[in-house]
Amino acid sequence: MDWLLFPEIRAEFSEQYSSYNNRFHNVHNAFPQGKILYWSASAAPYLCDIVHVLERGQRHYVFVNPYTGNVQGATTLTFQRFFRDLHYFLFIPFQVGHFTVLIFAFVLLISTITALLFYKKWWKKLFQLTLRKGKLAFYRSLHRLVGLWSVPFAILFSVTGIWYFIERTNIGGVSRIANPRSPKIEAIDSTVFATLSRDIDYDRAVAAAKRAIPGLQAKDILPPNKPDVPLYINGISSVPLVRNRANRVFLHPSTYEIVGLQEAKKISAVTWLNDIADPLHFGYWGGLLTKVMWFIGGMAISALVLTGIWTALKRTVSKTGKQMLGVWKPINLVLVILLTGFMYYFLVVKYATSLRALSVISVLLVLFFAAGWYIFDYRLGKRVIK
Repeated sequence: MDWLLFPEIRAEFSEQYSSYNNRFHNVHNAFPQGKILYWSASAAPYLCDIVHVLERGQRHYVFVNPYTGNVQGATTLTFQRFFRDLHYFLFIPFQVGHFTVLIFAFVLLISTITALLFYKKWWKKLFQLTLRKGKLAFYRSLHRLVGLWSVPFAILFSVTGIWYFIERTNIGGVSRIANPRSPKIEAIDSTVFATLSRDIDYDRAVAAAKRAIPGLQAKDILPPNKPDVPLYINGISSVPLVRNRANRVFLHPSTYEIVGLQEAKKISAVTWLNDIADPLHFGYWGGLLTKVMWFIGGMAISALVLTGIWTALKRTVSKTGKQMLGVWKPINLVLVILLTGFMYYFLVVKYATSLRALSVISVLLVLFFAAGWYIFDYRLGKRVIK
């Protein structure tokens, strides 16, 4: 989606990659007053690297062609970041949003299990679709059929969501075990540290990391953010399924000596579980194929929620002749206003989103709310009148 929205993020594949030093040098030239926070390798051969640069208090996502090393553009908000934050904490601050999302992992798991318990002999209905008994019978059977085939995804999303809850609350010390702190080094002189990120030989550092972990493909590079913090590199190796952070290499930024190391093939069970959670939850572990499968699974679950709500409300209206949304209308309206206000606060203050991007988001939001009002309020209201 970012490829569609930002032409500057596109890259034409080549067998020859630009050196890391060249890429970092070009970023420093493009943002002479900026501080490189984080370098992330391209997520696909047709995409640029994304370098996070902090300049004058604002984070910029800089698109660097991995083959030419050229800086092709920058933005303060990517499509991926917008939806990641929306999914991650609903733009609700103070950790409230994070736990609101994570609590629903328990709700999803409970609803999935109870659905299977109450839907008798569901395993015999995996291919059962009613076609000749009218529209209502067809839609009901389709809803159940999609629900059955969505069960593996619902369980996977809920279990990994519960794991995130355990990690965030540090139950059993999981967060401490799976996310070890960076080792400390002897503090570098403040004068040297001021220009350190520009003076580091990143090619030499990556070569040292590859010697420490044979077969390592560097994916993320974090220059030191404090005088006593080492250079940090992570990436993927021959170990399948785990995320980049399963392999961690910490190097002294001046001598390139290894001061800390974590290999994916030697990690503990708790760390392994923590490092497979993201690939399984988001579905990127198998490339484009699994991304498409996870997208379909996620859309199916979302459709089930909406059609389930509509069916329940429609049944209530048919039986009672009353629309049951009246009591909830003011509560829903307040919640919508709060969530929308938080979202625009983050977009304007944190991301300094452009007027064009704000306009596009606003139009899509209006269409989304209009569709919700039409389907769940206006249409049901007409049934009450009838």
